[in-house]
Amino acid sequence: MSDEELLSLFENLETRRNAFNQLVRKYQQKVYWLVRKMVVDHDDANDITQDVFIKAWSALENFRGDAKLYTWLYRIASNEAINFLNTKRRKYFIPIYDVENELSEKLEADPDVSGDAIQLKLQKALLKLPEKQRLVFNLKYFEDLPYEEISEITGTSVGALKASYHWASKKIEDFLNDTD
Repeated sequence: MSDEELLSLFENLETRRNAFNQLVRKYQQKVYWLVRKMVVDHDDANDITQDVFIKAWSALENFRGDAKLYTWLYRIASNEAINFLNTKRRKYFIPIYDVENELSEKLEADPDVSGDAIQLKLQKALLKLPEKQRLVFNLKYFEDLPYEEISEITGTSVGALKASYHWASKKIEDFLNDTD
């Protein structure tokens, strides 16, 4: 079902719940993995994904259609993931470095994370990036989104995104070369 059809069904009070259920089925996995790459922990990613769809339910009737539906959901998801990490830091007075270590330990212990040693190194390198750079890298590298759509999601100019992706790639490359 297309996004336009989902939105049309959502406008009708009789089909609203069904439309939202279809929307969740269509985008839940994508939102989950976007969040999971940011927060690493499965349970945290599940909770945040649920929060994303609760927020989407509350705001969907005001969705203007200026952006694509999935970019709007990704924006909510990325904001929720970054807010979660910032809240965690403030709540536990954890410096950025310690949060990176905690996430790195969870990554190593997670049975759901598959891949070889280089994949694990890449994931650890990603944890070294500031949240916004990590988000940009994930959206460009893993989701293969064009910069224009990433711009809609992050509210950042295309030029700044290109620079951010370049610097993220450079930092990852340096990290991978340093750990050989």
